[in-house]
Amino acid sequence: MKVTISHQDEMRFEAKTENSSFIIDCPVISPVEYFLSGMIACSASDIIAIPKSQGKTVTNLNIEGDVVRNDDHPRKFNTLDLIYRFDSDADDSTAAHWVMASLETYCSTINTVRDSVKITFSIIHNGNLVRENESMISGGGSSVDFGEIESCPA
Repeated sequence: MKVTISHQDEMRFEAKTENSSFIIDCPVISPVEYFLSGMIACSASDIIAIPKSQGKTVTNLNIEGDVVRNDDHPRKFNTLDLIYRFDSDADDSTAAHWVMASLETYCSTINTVRDSVKITFSIIHNGNLVRENESMISGGGSSVDFGEIESCPA
């Protein structure tokens, strides 16, 4: 994967990837906000793709992420709390399995920071609180194979 950043003007930059390009407009949206948004979008794409590969459908997906950062430099992430809200045509246990598959196996951005950031998550599926403020196990991710999924290109 390769990305090239080019200064445009003031605090605007163009990011060019192998597939596309977009503008990073600081301070309207900071690079840290893009980073957090990218991590959440990575998991969101899994929560759509995994059920689809199983013949299931997810609707009304909303993932909220809240980060606490160091007060002093380097202002790295200390904690990340994720709240997954969605509806589907599956049972609560299957829905929780999809979230865990994303967090433990498929979402490379979350797995990149999981050794240095305490990650907690809650799951609200079809209006039911399925998991509340659970901690993700730190480490290098899971070697469990949940199967091949078609998600956003890495």
